Amino acid sequence: MRILPANISGLLIVEPVVYGDNRGFFTETWHRNRYAELGIDRVFVQDNLSRSMKGTLRGMHFQIRCPQAKLVQAISGELFDVAVDLRPGSSTFGKWEGVLLSGKNLRQLYIPEGFAHGFCVLSDTALFSYKCTDFYAPEDEGGLLWSDPDIGIEWPISTPTLSAKDQTHPRLRDMGSQLLPQRG
Repeated sequence: MRILPANISGLLIVEPVVYGDNRGFFTETWHRNRYAELGIDRVFVQDNLSRSMKGTLRGMHFQIRCPQAKLVQAISGELFDVAVDLRPGSSTFGKWEGVLLSGKNLRQLYIPEGFAHGFCVLSDTALFSYKCTDFYAPEDEGGLLWSDPDIGIEWPISTPTLSAKDQTHPRLRDMGSQLLPQRG
C-alpha cells in the first residue's frame, strides 16, 4: 500500500495492494498497524455503507462539536469524492480536493477532522463505505452548500439529484465560526 500526494495537508489518498487472479481479487481495507505507519493512527468507532444512483450528490457534510475523521472508499461503481478544508487558521481554508474513487481502483481517501465531505455518483449505482472516528449525531450536523461559488468545486455533473437538506446548506461566507467543525 502507498500514499499518493494530496494538495491539502492532512488529506491522504491510499492506494492499496490488490492481489488478483482469474477468481477475482483480495485487498486489505483496514489494518490498524499498517495504516498507522502511513500516518492514519486513528480509532474508528462506526462504519457506514451507502448505495446511491447515478447523478446523486451527497454533501457537503460534517459534524460541528464532535467532528469526525473518515476513511472512505467506493466498494462498487464510480464516484467523485470531495473534501473541503474548514479548519480555521489552515493555509488551505476553503480549498477543496476531489478524488475519483471506484470499485476498480479501490483507492481510499482519509479525511481528518475539520473538513466538509461529499461525493457524486458517476456510474449507474455505487456502494460507498466510510469509517468514522466519532459516532453520527444528527443534532450535531453541519453542512456547506455543494455549489458554493466561492469554493468552486468542479463537480463532473451539472444537475445532481440532491436531498432537500443538501440544497439549503449555507455558503462558507455566511457561516459563523460557531457553525464550523470545532477542534476537540
